[in-house]
Amino acid sequence: MIDLQSAELDEMIQAEKKQVAFEYHNEAWADGISDGIEAEILAETAIATALTELVRRHGEDDVLEMVETLRQRIEYGEFRPDRIIQ
Repeated sequence: MIDLQSAELDEMIQAEKKQVAFEYHNEAWADGISDGIEAEILAETAIATALTELVRRHGEDDVLEMVETLRQRIEYGEFRPDRIIQ
């Protein structure tokens, strides 16, 4: 019972951290756009920064697996702005 509660708490903490990180990224994105930086440049540098940090922490093989998973998610339409969540 305690392990389940601990797991649920950990999951809630991770969800909260992701939400805060999302808000930070949105703020930085808006600042960049407002400073005249094109969305494509912001996106490319954000991806490059993230990949560099992930490779540093986890190694190339793990990051390649993650990138393949992201590729599949893109193919399934997960990131389309017109996606309907059911």
